[in-house]
Amino acid sequence: MISSVGNPKVKRIVSLQSRGREREKEKVFVTEGKKMFMEAPVSWIREIYLAQDKRERMEDGDFLERLRVCKEGGAVLETVSGEVFAKMSDTMAPQGILCVLGRPRFDRERILEKALRQKEEKDRPPLFLLLEDIQDPGNLGTMIRTAEGAGADALFMTGGTVDIYNPKTIRATMGSLYRVPFFYVDGLKETIELLRQRGITVYAAHLKGEKFYQEMDYAGGSAFLIGNEARGLRQETAECADCFLRIPMEGELESLNAAVAAALLMYQSRFEKK
Repeated sequence: MISSVGNPKVKRIVSLQSRGREREKEKVFVTEGKKMFMEAPVSWIREIYLAQDKRERMEDGDFLERLRVCKEGGAVLETVSGEVFAKMSDTMAPQGILCVLGRPRFDRERILEKALRQKEEKDRPPLFLLLEDIQDPGNLGTMIRTAEGAGADALFMTGGTVDIYNPKTIRATMGSLYRVPFFYVDGLKETIELLRQRGITVYAAHLKGEKFYQEMDYAGGSAFLIGNEARGLRQETAECADCFLRIPMEGELESLNAAVAAALLMYQSRFEKK
């Protein structure tokens, strides 16, 4: 059992929790909590840390079976003292389990092909979210969680978007990070063109929009541009959209929270009554 906060493994976890550069260097990320452990793909899990004082509360049959499977798959299991776990944790009320996972790699072409195939076979229009320089970790995590709920095929994010492996982002996804494909791109123009070539319409919520978002027909497939919380979309990015949409609002507001706007657009496109 690790009982010293000065242990090199403990120092490394603290560094991974707080420094995106270290996460990028090792190509890993850290998750906390029983739910995040139970839902993680086993092949991603490299290390598991359990707090000695909370271990018994978690060890039901399913949990023990998953530990066994992870260990057989090569994951390293360590038990640490409560004090040490508190040092490693990024939360105010640690649940007693923390994992280091390898980063996933998604195949863009395969995902695009799958989206188009589902359109033909299941009459399920493609749905993508295009994010430009989103800065708030909670907003990004909420959008990933909402994207799963709306059945989005993938997210594309500019390099100026907050680190998706930020602990706050991971917590906000509530596990959706494991199931929604995502890509960081240098800019969105190339991605927009790829989607347009496949018959997918690119929309942007914009003050110049002439139609309300609920008046549109999204049957052919949709990709929604969502811009920075403070600045919105860059002009050159907005100009790449096929259509500007308006979200109706009362009061003196000009825009909604980015995550709220994304939720409205994705759910309308996926679940609107035909």
